[in-house]
Amino acid sequence: MNDEYTDTSAVDPNGQNAFFRDLRIASCGFAMGAADIVPGVSGGTVALILGVYERLIAAISRCDTVFLKLLFRGQWRAAADHIDLRFVVALGCGIAVGIGGLASLMAYLLSSQMSFTFAAFTGMIIASSMIVARRIPRWNMQLVGLLLLGCVVALRLVTLSVLQNPPDSLWYLYFCGMIGITAMILPGISGAFILLLLNRYHYITDSIKGVVHGDIDIAVIGALFVFGMGCLTGLLSFSRVLRWLLSRYHDGTMAVLCGFMLGSLYKLWPFQRDVTPDVEKFKHKTFENFVPDALTSQVWGAIVLCICGISVVLLLDIVGRRTDHARTSECDGQTQPTAGQ
Repeated sequence: MNDEYTDTSAVDPNGQNAFFRDLRIASCGFAMGAADIVPGVSGGTVALILGVYERLIAAISRCDTVFLKLLFRGQWRAAADHIDLRFVVALGCGIAVGIGGLASLMAYLLSSQMSFTFAAFTGMIIASSMIVARRIPRWNMQLVGLLLLGCVVALRLVTLSVLQNPPDSLWYLYFCGMIGITAMILPGISGAFILLLLNRYHYITDSIKGVVHGDIDIAVIGALFVFGMGCLTGLLSFSRVLRWLLSRYHDGTMAVLCGFMLGSLYKLWPFQRDVTPDVEKFKHKTFENFVPDALTSQVWGAIVLCICGISVVLLLDIVGRRTDHARTSECDGQTQPTAGQ
């Protein structure tokens, strides 16, 4: 693995190969960022499809005591190589551009086309839960019970009044960053969906949209910085806990995650009534679910978009599995001759 990373960071005399490699990594990051901003689409799944997922996880896991020792000794180059810094910077820049590029569109869709947008998101989450459920090789009654527990807990959480109007404070943004980024690195789990459940998705996308359009505000910059620090904390701490759970209790953890996603669909019900019409800002509005009494064009449109959302995520998963299978077969083909020698 170390040889692969060393070869990737190598440069030719003109530096052109390294530049194009960095550009490719940045383009992968752009695709991940574009996926991360859409609730229901997993940036982890896109990373898996593009072949950078394992390298990303390895880079995150190398932020350890060895890295800190290298920093304290002033061995900057060795520290940078240890965490694959060139790869991380290129990927991170691409992710930032991808998120910034779609933030305005997502803010508009939520504000102006919420019903259709939630319908598409619902389809994506249904498909994502199917993908997560398929990661469990054999279901039993205990796992079904954990799935139902996840459903009940999620349904209770999304109906809590505190999440309908969450605290408008920096510590809550920090918490959202920690939880959201942990979900983003899991294939099949959408970090943007977690932010939507925590009722901070529109605030974050609206803030990013303002910065992208040059609307610089110290309070907004401070809030995004706190959110970013929460993301960093989540990457370095919660992600390790999550990996430990998946290594020790993989099936049970996946069952709970699947149940959590299904139970949270209540939050994404496409047909919601605005009960605070006098409130101008979307992030302060309150909505209540209702069941349409007729199959109107809006209902049919929501159904079609839901099916489209399911199709997109399942297609991404099929491409990802085929790509991973092809990559595994290629690696096996390269190692077999060596073993024969």
